[in-house]
Amino acid sequence: MALTTHAAAADDPVAKAEYRWERSPHGAMLERILPPTVAPAQLPEPNSPGARLVVAYCVQCHYLPNPAMHNSARWRSVTERMVWRMEGKGNMGQLMRDMMAEVKAPDANEQATLVHYLQKHAQRELDPKRYPDIHTQAGRRFSIACSQCHVLPDPRRHTASEWPAIVERMQRNMAWANRVTGDAALRTSPELDTADIIRFLQRHSRGK
Repeated sequence: MALTTHAAAADDPVAKAEYRWERSPHGAMLERILPPTVAPAQLPEPNSPGARLVVAYCVQCHYLPNPAMHNSARWRSVTERMVWRMEGKGNMGQLMRDMMAEVKAPDANEQATLVHYLQKHAQRELDPKRYPDIHTQAGRRFSIACSQCHVLPDPRRHTASEWPAIVERMQRNMAWANRVTGDAALRTSPELDTADIIRFLQRHSRGK
Protein backbone atom coordinates (compact mmCIF):
# COMPACT_ATOMS: atom_id res chain seq x y z
CA MET A 1 0.00 0.00 0.00
CA ALA A 2 1.49 3.35 -0.99
CA LEU A 3 2.06 5.85 1.82
CA THR A 4 -0.41 8.71 1.82
CA THR A 5 0.13 12.08 3.50
CA HIS A 6 -2.56 13.48 5.75
CA ALA A 7 -2.62 16.71 3.69
CA ALA A 8 -3.33 14.78 0.48
CA ALA A 9 -6.03 12.76 2.19
CA ALA A 10 -7.93 15.87 3.21
CA ASP A 11 -8.89 16.70 -0.40
CA ASP A 12 -9.10 13.26 -1.99
CA PRO A 13 -11.62 10.60 -0.87
CA VAL A 14 -9.45 7.76 -2.18
CA ALA A 15 -6.32 9.14 -0.50
CA LYS A 16 -8.31 9.67 2.70
CA ALA A 17 -9.34 6.01 2.68
CA GLU A 18 -5.76 4.86 2.03
CA TYR A 19 -4.54 7.04 4.90
CA ARG A 20 -7.09 5.43 7.24
CA TRP A 21 -6.11 1.93 6.09
CA GLU A 22 -2.45 2.66 6.80
CA ARG A 23 -3.35 3.49 10.40
CA SER A 24 -5.68 0.52 10.84
CA PRO A 25 -4.64 -2.96 12.00
CA HIS A 26 -7.21 -4.20 9.46
CA GLY A 27 -5.70 -2.26 6.54
CA ALA A 28 -4.34 -5.31 4.72
CA MET A 29 -7.77 -6.95 4.82
CA LEU A 30 -9.43 -3.83 3.40
CA GLU A 31 -6.77 -3.33 0.73
CA ARG A 32 -7.24 -6.80 -0.70
CA ILE A 33 -11.02 -6.58 -1.23
CA LEU A 34 -10.71 -4.91 -4.65
CA PRO A 35 -7.72 -4.05 -6.86
CA PRO A 36 -6.97 -0.34 -7.44
CA THR A 37 -7.89 -0.31 -11.12
CA VAL A 38 -10.57 2.40 -11.41
CA ALA A 39 -9.97 6.08 -10.67
CA PRO A 40 -12.95 8.38 -9.97
CA ALA A 41 -12.56 10.07 -13.38
CA GLN A 42 -12.73 6.66 -15.10
CA LEU A 43 -16.15 5.75 -13.73
CA PRO A 44 -19.03 5.89 -16.23
CA GLU A 45 -20.64 9.35 -16.15
CA PRO A 46 -18.08 10.45 -13.52
CA ASN A 47 -19.88 13.70 -12.68
CA SER A 48 -23.29 12.10 -12.14
CA PRO A 49 -24.84 11.87 -8.65
CA GLY A 50 -24.45 8.08 -8.71
CA ALA A 51 -20.74 8.22 -9.52
CA ARG A 52 -20.15 10.81 -6.82
CA LEU A 53 -21.87 8.57 -4.26
CA VAL A 54 -19.73 5.59 -5.30
CA VAL A 55 -16.64 7.68 -4.63
CA ALA A 56 -17.99 9.08 -1.37
CA TYR A 57 -19.09 5.79 0.19
CA CYS A 58 -17.39 2.82 -1.48
CA VAL A 59 -13.80 3.95 -1.00
CA GLN A 60 -14.29 4.10 2.76
CA CYS A 61 -13.67 0.35 2.89
CA HIS A 62 -11.94 -0.63 -0.36
CA TYR A 63 -10.78 0.66 -3.72
CA LEU A 64 -13.41 1.85 -6.19
CA PRO A 65 -15.60 -0.86 -7.71
CA ASN A 66 -16.15 -0.98 -11.44
CA PRO A 67 -19.94 -1.11 -12.11
CA ALA A 68 -19.16 -3.88 -14.60
CA MET A 69 -18.10 -6.16 -11.73
CA HIS A 70 -21.64 -7.49 -11.38
CA ASN A 71 -24.72 -7.83 -13.53
CA SER A 72 -27.75 -5.65 -12.91
CA ALA A 73 -29.65 -8.25 -10.87
CA ARG A 74 -26.84 -8.68 -8.36
CA TRP A 75 -26.04 -5.05 -7.63
CA ARG A 76 -29.07 -4.48 -5.38
CA SER A 77 -28.16 -7.27 -2.96
CA VAL A 78 -24.47 -6.32 -3.05
CA THR A 79 -25.30 -2.70 -2.20
CA GLU A 80 -27.64 -3.73 0.62
CA ARG A 81 -24.93 -5.97 2.07
CA MET A 82 -22.32 -3.20 1.86
CA VAL A 83 -24.61 -0.67 3.57
CA TRP A 84 -25.33 -3.22 6.30
CA ARG A 85 -21.58 -3.50 6.92
CA MET A 86 -21.10 0.28 6.83
CA GLU A 87 -23.59 0.38 9.70
CA GLY A 88 -21.26 -1.87 11.70
CA LYS A 89 -23.32 -5.01 11.27
CA GLY A 90 -22.07 -8.33 9.95
CA ASN A 91 -20.74 -11.69 11.00
CA MET A 92 -17.57 -10.33 12.67
CA GLY A 93 -19.32 -8.76 15.64
CA GLN A 94 -17.22 -6.21 17.52
CA LEU A 95 -14.46 -6.40 14.91
CA MET A 96 -16.89 -5.15 12.26
CA ARG A 97 -18.06 -2.34 14.54
CA ASP A 98 -14.46 -1.33 15.20
CA MET A 99 -13.61 -1.36 11.50
CA MET A 100 -16.64 0.76 10.62
CA ALA A 101 -16.22 3.27 13.47
CA GLU A 102 -15.23 6.12 11.10
CA VAL A 103 -17.42 5.01 8.19
CA LYS A 104 -20.63 6.75 7.11
CA ALA A 105 -23.54 4.89 5.49
CA PRO A 106 -25.82 6.32 2.75
CA ASP A 107 -29.41 7.16 3.58
CA ALA A 108 -32.31 5.49 1.77
CA ASN A 109 -32.41 8.03 -1.09
CA GLU A 110 -28.67 7.86 -1.63
CA GLN A 111 -28.78 4.07 -1.59
CA ALA A 112 -31.48 4.11 -4.28
CA THR A 113 -29.34 6.44 -6.42
CA LEU A 114 -26.33 4.16 -5.95
CA VAL A 115 -28.26 1.06 -6.99
CA HIS A 116 -29.73 2.80 -10.05
CA TYR A 117 -26.27 4.00 -11.16
CA LEU A 118 -24.59 0.63 -10.67
CA GLN A 119 -27.38 -1.23 -12.46
CA LYS A 120 -27.34 1.23 -15.36
CA HIS A 121 -23.64 0.52 -15.98
CA ALA A 122 -23.62 -3.13 -14.90
CA GLN A 123 -21.98 -6.00 -16.72
CA ARG A 124 -23.94 -7.53 -19.56
CA GLU A 125 -23.62 -11.19 -18.66
CA LEU A 126 -22.80 -13.89 -21.18
CA ASP A 127 -25.71 -16.10 -22.22
CA PRO A 128 -24.17 -19.59 -22.67
CA LYS A 129 -26.97 -20.56 -25.07
CA ARG A 130 -25.65 -17.97 -27.54
CA TYR A 131 -22.09 -19.26 -27.30
CA PRO A 132 -22.03 -23.07 -27.54
CA ASP A 133 -18.23 -23.06 -27.81
CA ILE A 134 -18.13 -21.98 -24.15
CA HIS A 135 -17.67 -25.74 -23.61
CA THR A 136 -14.52 -25.94 -25.73
CA GLN A 137 -11.04 -25.69 -24.21
CA ALA A 138 -10.80 -21.95 -24.91
CA GLY A 139 -14.30 -21.34 -23.60
CA ARG A 140 -13.64 -23.29 -20.41
CA ARG A 141 -10.41 -21.39 -19.77
CA PHE A 142 -12.28 -18.10 -20.19
CA SER A 143 -15.09 -19.28 -17.91
CA ILE A 144 -12.86 -20.63 -15.13
CA ALA A 145 -10.51 -17.64 -15.09
CA CYS A 146 -13.04 -14.83 -15.30
CA SER A 147 -15.73 -16.27 -13.03
CA GLN A 148 -13.32 -16.18 -10.07
CA CYS A 149 -13.93 -12.45 -9.69
CA HIS A 150 -17.14 -11.47 -11.53
CA VAL A 151 -19.92 -12.65 -13.79
CA LEU A 152 -18.84 -13.75 -17.26
CA PRO A 153 -18.95 -10.78 -19.63
CA ASP A 154 -20.72 -10.99 -22.96
CA PRO A 155 -17.90 -10.96 -25.58
CA ARG A 156 -19.89 -8.42 -27.59
CA ARG A 157 -19.40 -5.84 -24.85
CA HIS A 158 -16.06 -4.90 -26.46
CA THR A 159 -14.41 -4.95 -29.86
CA ALA A 160 -11.74 -7.42 -30.93
CA SER A 161 -9.07 -4.73 -30.61
CA GLU A 162 -10.16 -3.83 -27.05
CA TRP A 163 -10.17 -7.32 -25.53
CA PRO A 164 -6.37 -7.97 -25.29
CA ALA A 165 -5.78 -4.95 -23.03
CA ILE A 166 -8.81 -5.87 -20.90
CA VAL A 167 -7.60 -9.45 -20.42
CA GLU A 168 -4.13 -8.17 -19.52
CA ARG A 169 -5.66 -5.85 -16.91
CA MET A 170 -7.64 -8.73 -15.40
CA GLN A 171 -4.47 -10.82 -15.18
CA ARG A 172 -2.74 -7.98 -13.30
CA ASN A 173 -5.70 -7.78 -10.92
CA MET A 174 -5.42 -11.47 -10.13
CA ALA A 175 -1.68 -11.18 -9.52
CA TRP A 176 -2.31 -8.17 -7.24
CA ALA A 177 -4.85 -10.11 -5.18
CA ASN A 178 -2.30 -12.87 -4.65
CA ARG A 179 0.43 -10.38 -3.72
CA VAL A 180 -1.42 -8.68 -0.89
CA THR A 181 -2.48 -11.75 1.04
CA GLY A 182 -0.34 -14.32 2.76
CA ASP A 183 -3.16 -16.86 3.09
CA ALA A 184 -2.83 -19.42 0.30
CA ALA A 185 -6.43 -20.54 0.84
CA LEU A 186 -7.65 -17.10 -0.30
CA ARG A 187 -5.57 -16.95 -3.46
CA THR A 188 -6.94 -17.03 -6.98
CA SER A 189 -5.32 -18.99 -9.80
CA PRO A 190 -3.48 -16.56 -12.11
CA GLU A 191 -1.97 -19.23 -14.34
CA LEU A 192 -3.88 -18.24 -17.44
CA ASP A 193 -3.57 -19.15 -21.08
CA THR A 194 -4.50 -15.64 -22.09
CA ALA A 195 -4.04 -16.34 -25.79
CA ASP A 196 -6.84 -18.90 -25.68
CA ILE A 197 -9.07 -16.56 -23.68
CA ILE A 198 -8.45 -13.64 -26.03
CA ARG A 199 -9.15 -15.80 -29.07
CA PHE A 200 -12.51 -16.85 -27.61
CA LEU A 201 -13.49 -13.26 -26.80
CA GLN A 202 -12.36 -11.86 -30.16
CA ARG A 203 -14.19 -14.58 -32.05
CA HIS A 204 -17.47 -13.27 -30.63
CA SER A 205 -16.63 -9.57 -30.19
CA ARG A 206 -18.88 -6.87 -31.60
CA GLY A 207 -16.42 -5.55 -34.15
CA LYS A 208 -12.83 -4.90 -35.05
